[in-house]
Amino acid sequence: MLNRRHLRVKVLQSLYAYHQSNTKDVKAYEKFLLGSIDQVFEMYIWMLSLINEVAEYTSRDAEERANKHLPTADDLNANLKLLSNKFILTLAQSNEYSIAAKKYKAEWSFDPELAKSLFDTLKASPEYAEYLAKEDNSIHSDKDIIKFIFKKVILKSSLAEQVFEDKFIFWPVDREVLQALIAKTFKNFADDEDLKKNKLAEISGNWAEDKEFVVNLFEQTIRHDAAYQELIAEKTQNWEPDRIAMMDTLLMKMAIVEFINFTSIPVKVTINEYLEISKEFSTPKSNSFINGILDKILAELKAQNKVRKIGRGLIE
Repeated sequence: MLNRRHLRVKVLQSLYAYHQSNTKDVKAYEKFLLGSIDQVFEMYIWMLSLINEVAEYTSRDAEERANKHLPTADDLNANLKLLSNKFILTLAQSNEYSIAAKKYKAEWSFDPELAKSLFDTLKASPEYAEYLAKEDNSIHSDKDIIKFIFKKVILKSSLAEQVFEDKFIFWPVDREVLQALIAKTFKNFADDEDLKKNKLAEISGNWAEDKEFVVNLFEQTIRHDAAYQELIAEKTQNWEPDRIAMMDTLLMKMAIVEFINFTSIPVKVTINEYLEISKEFSTPKSNSFINGILDKILAELKAQNKVRKIGRGLIE
């Protein structure tokens, strides 16, 4: 599921888009922000749909083999075990999956070659042969081959990579969260007797709270943009404004918002989070630069009694 760092990244992406645009419609970019978060769940549903598509290709492959000019005995008696895999059956019986797949129109008819390519890779693997030979049909055993399909077949496929990159603009950033959602799904799908009890992963542990966090962080950063720009400028007088990366400025403004407006988030957590984000989204020297400037700003804000943290262990 999405953690707070990833939510901060989503806010950063939306702020960057907002500042790069000629139109300053805050609500439109707030909608973009929430949409980019929803797209992570959409990506998750599309991935589950692709796993299901690979499994369903079993029947198509069996039909093609049976219709060969000179089919072998193995061709005429293809093993269809994957169709009765309890992970796949859980998806078939899941109302929440069915509703989400319909909402996002997750179906793969536009690229029939992808499922074929993935199934061919699966069929040629010793792991698949081992799965077909197993007599254990528990959901725990059945999940092993699905994990293999996801990790070693789909994620290793350049064709699948390209499809997801083309469909989801934040695929390189969101891929890690997708993997966590799929891992959570493997954990959730544990009931052998009543497959309908097996639930999909949730995008957030507490979406109402997380939504409030991202919207407030986004809106407050824009609302106080000029004031926090001036605060940063005072601490960077030896730097040409054009030499300071926009990402660095946005990260510092977001951190200042958290210092002042988010009373339940420890200062150290805020600083560490934005330093880590800077390593991935800004320049090689951004980490030390941001750290130094934020230290100076934090000292000034504390002297002015503007940093007020509430809660056990938060009062400094």
